[in-house]
Amino acid sequence: MEIKNIIFDFGGVLVDWNPRYMYKKVFDDKSEMEYFLTNICTEEWNLQQDKDRSLAEGTQFLIQKFPNHAYFIKLFYERWEEMLKGLIEENVKLISILKPEYKLYGLTNWSAETFPIALKKYAFFQEFDGIVVSGTEKLIKPDPKIFNLLLSRYLLKAQESVFIDDNILNIITAKEIGFHTIHINETTNLEFELKQMNII
Repeated sequence: MEIKNIIFDFGGVLVDWNPRYMYKKVFDDKSEMEYFLTNICTEEWNLQQDKDRSLAEGTQFLIQKFPNHAYFIKLFYERWEEMLKGLIEENVKLISILKPEYKLYGLTNWSAETFPIALKKYAFFQEFDGIVVSGTEKLIKPDPKIFNLLLSRYLLKAQESVFIDDNILNIITAKEIGFHTIHINETTNLEFELKQMNII
């Protein structure tokens, strides 16, 4: 079946976001920083804000649980923009190549409160034909419901779409629904992968 749509995850695919970019400025000891991000401000905790919990509620929840770390917990969203290092240029440059031939969409796990910061910061978002943000929908990948919401909202067929993400659990769900997929990791050359699929 002919490919008509390219669907991008954003963080780790087009945008280089990592809390370490901010926290390395405030922790003197790298091992302390890693302990904090592994055990306190965890990915699982951040995902709840990406789903539907407000930043204020998420912050307060963690401070009540770890009161001795309140200062560092507050910094997570107070200085969140410093976690955006910039664009993953080799992937962003492909947007202008793909745009004339395909519809482009975004499907991202991102807080409804922080996504507008990135939207304002990076012009490439304007090239997309539609974007589904988990925090706005109160659904989160890899839940199939958010994939199906994207398909129904924009009248897409999974079999006509390529889904690109750096999280293998999201890739697995997308495959089960019928998407063609590209899993991004440290060694992936996205342009090469798209050429292998005869997309560019």
